[in-house]
Amino acid sequence: MKLVAATQNAHKLIEFRRILEPLGYEVLSQADVDTDIDVEETGTTFAENAALKAEAIFRATGLATIADDSGLEVDFLDGAPGIYSARFGGPGLTDRDKCLLILKKMEGVPKEKRGARFVSAIHLILNEKDRRSYLGTCEGFIGDKMVGENGFGYDPIFMVNDTDSFATLSGEEKDRLSHRGRALKMMEEDLKGTK
Repeated sequence: MKLVAATQNAHKLIEFRRILEPLGYEVLSQADVDTDIDVEETGTTFAENAALKAEAIFRATGLATIADDSGLEVDFLDGAPGIYSARFGGPGLTDRDKCLLILKKMEGVPKEKRGARFVSAIHLILNEKDRRSYLGTCEGFIGDKMVGENGFGYDPIFMVNDTDSFATLSGEEKDRLSHRGRALKMMEEDLKGTK
């Protein structure tokens, strides 16, 4: 089955392909289908934003479409950056800048108050009448420094145990634990027999 990934994020596209292609899906980028749409995320939840993105690309292409909206929720920061994860701290900040900003806001905060989770809402539109949603989470905590060279976004500060951040894991290791990996696993189970 061909799926258009409703994302301009090259890292997410790599993850979609790494997880879905072994399951028999062909994941197309927006460039593959000559669609250059950057959807404004006006929803108030990850699920609403994922649905907005999927709907826009489905309308533009008429092809089965998958979209993800995801982000980091930090307990000490009252759930921030949340749905604003990509825009946290204002325009022009790099992933590294955003990680350092969170670390600065959490200076001196003890480990037991550094709880955090990654959340991924997946919205899948197979056709006009068949729309499905999945929500995956991964619990962890915010480290006190950046650790690792892999991954992207907040991966270097999101610790899954005392020594490993998402950025120290291989892509395959991260997929087994991650919010996006879990949401896509739910999708796989749901779609068994429909391909």
